Amino acid sequence: MFLMPKADRIVLWRHGQTDWNINNRFQGHSDIPLNDVGVYQAQRAAQLLAGMKPTGIISSDLQRARATAQSLADLVRLPVEVDPDLRETNGGHWEGKTGEENRENDFANFVRWIDGDNSPAGTIGERRTEVADRAVNAINKALAKGGEGQLLIVTTHGGTSRCVLGKLLELPQSHWGVLGGLSNAAWSILQRNPRGWNLVEHNAGSIPEPIYGEESGAEPNLR
Repeated sequence: MFLMPKADRIVLWRHGQTDWNINNRFQGHSDIPLNDVGVYQAQRAAQLLAGMKPTGIISSDLQRARATAQSLADLVRLPVEVDPDLRETNGGHWEGKTGEENRENDFANFVRWIDGDNSPAGTIGERRTEVADRAVNAINKALAKGGEGQLLIVTTHGGTSRCVLGKLLELPQSHWGVLGGLSNAAWSILQRNPRGWNLVEHNAGSIPEPIYGEESGAEPNLR
């Protein structure tokens, strides 16, 4: 009897809340810690994710993601493999500034980027396609280390998660923005089938709340 191999799944898990999220400040590569609410969110989400029986955990090297990942690792007794390629978008000149400040200082570029343009963030930062390429490579590298039927927890950031989703679902880059953002400590689940990846859940595990830090520091509706 021929048995179909067990499908791999990946869980894109956004880090818990930070003060910069609440202040609508572009975080990017800035290494901002979780606040008290973020610690609670990560611990609560970890209890739910532990029940999924993860086979591996990988994380961005930024402390807000690493602390989130560790809350799960402590429950399931798995190591956290840290990979800088899972970082948030390098925001260039926009990092550390609020959405309001970036609209005031660089309105045309900022709004065009928020609307989905693939230009470098903050003039000298990263393009969305560059973020997607490095993050997907990190995920594929981790999956290649295991066997079939993996459940890989990918602890990362809101903007990075959206880029990964857009690339793995093979959406045109100009359409990646149709995917809603992730709330802090919420996740999306993708499952691989013979023809590619399917989106199984999106923004799961969250209590309804504003999506703080939408697109790394911008209000969802600018105009």
